[in-house]
Amino acid sequence: MKFIDEYQNSELAGKLAHRIANCSTKPIRLMEFCGGHTHAIMRYGIRQLVPKTVGMRSGPGCPVCVTAIADLDKAIAMAHLPGVIITTFGDIVRVPGSYSSLQQAKAEGADMRIVYSTIDAVEIARVNPKKSVIFVGIGFETTAPTIAASIIKARREGIENFYVLSLLKLTPPIMKALLDLGEVRLDGIIGPGHVSAIIGSHPYEFIPRDYNIGCVISGFEPLDILLCLNKLVEQIEGGKPKVEIAYPRGVKPQGNKKALELMNAVFETNSANWRGIGIVPQSGLRINKKYQHFDANRAFEVSLESAREHKGCRCGDILRGVATPLGCKLFGKVCTPEDPVGPCMVSSEGACAAYYQYGASYE
Repeated sequence: MKFIDEYQNSELAGKLAHRIANCSTKPIRLMEFCGGHTHAIMRYGIRQLVPKTVGMRSGPGCPVCVTAIADLDKAIAMAHLPGVIITTFGDIVRVPGSYSSLQQAKAEGADMRIVYSTIDAVEIARVNPKKSVIFVGIGFETTAPTIAASIIKARREGIENFYVLSLLKLTPPIMKALLDLGEVRLDGIIGPGHVSAIIGSHPYEFIPRDYNIGCVISGFEPLDILLCLNKLVEQIEGGKPKVEIAYPRGVKPQGNKKALELMNAVFETNSANWRGIGIVPQSGLRINKKYQHFDANRAFEVSLESAREHKGCRCGDILRGVATPLGCKLFGKVCTPEDPVGPCMVSSEGACAAYYQYGASYE
């Protein structure tokens, strides 16, 4: 198949769903790591197509959602520094911190600008040489290479007033952390498509080896997801867990060499703070010594009060797969897309946003 609409063919989807139903003989629970998968699964009614024995839970695959409140508070504090322009992608702007948000900071006079590319932030720094331009860098391995490229570009072109607050996180370490926690029994993992386009499939080999469960990397169209589910069910029924790619047009086993080179040139691994999980060793990316001039953490000091979680919000539990949005008393009542309490309702990849948009009855 060559075209996207071919991956939305309802007849083929029905055949795959029928195959899954025929193959599935016992209850299983899968976790889709990527928030994009959560939205696709609900948008296309995948849960209604497959047998009820195939249960699915959302995981910590929404970069906005997993950003710790303390890290968000730091970004908000930097926004209030004199002579600073804060730049970032759109979703994080409305996420409530402990006492404020980037959106509220802008309303209070901070110079906060939404950009569509990290290179846009570099250009803002170029045309505002007397200002310090900080890019709030959130994301996984998908966005890390573009942020690395922006730092390399700024260094090469002598733009010294550009900085990055790196809140980047890595996928395999958090998968391991969740499996080690053991709060939710999992029989298989739906691997993230966009992340895997960068890192490939090899970094997930520890999952079947150490935890005896399979991992199949999926794309985002209905047939992609159904093919992934079919492969996982076959692995589980056959008792032969392994790492497979059900998204070969987007993911190669070795990943994207150029993107990995960019990441490795600029970043080094360190511990990262994950909402609802805490500090996970070697699960984050910080700017290395060669490019330390561009590290906002090194360049700017801010005073922070203790981070404060919002009472009743269960985003942390939802990100760990312990609960679904329907298990949160705030969902759809106190917490809505118009007035969100937690990031899972704000982000376009958040599980709460998916449940709200496509219907809580899909549970």
